[in-house]
Amino acid sequence: MEKQTSYYATGKRKSSIARTWLTPGTGAIIVNNLPVEEYFPLETTRLELVQPLKLTNTGGAFDVKANVQGGGPVGQAAAIRHGITRALIAANPALRTTLKKAGFVKRDPRVKERKKYGQKSARARFQFSKR
Repeated sequence: MEKQTSYYATGKRKSSIARTWLTPGTGAIIVNNLPVEEYFPLETTRLELVQPLKLTNTGGAFDVKANVQGGGPVGQAAAIRHGITRALIAANPALRTTLKKAGFVKRDPRVKERKKYGQKSARARFQFSKR
């Protein structure tokens, strides 16, 4: 059986969707055809993105290419993290237990609550006037 050259997975968070490819390489991360430092200028978003690679000690073993759309930078970083996690599991199923304990396998189900009619927003009401 021959080794697969790249591993694909889709990651999601809020309204962000990330298509992620892992290929054996040196650890370069490209997001929407830009280096990760250029696409995510904040250090915190970059750190969240590489958590599964650091946890499994595969940072230098794979190159990551991600196409992400929708949402903001924090949601996009979390979507890429979810995609990297799923691709790592596809590459090596033995890593699943480690990633599951860290909480990276499950998609974060929290999304924005819809606005209700007769209200200002999802939960906030208009001010009540007794008289």
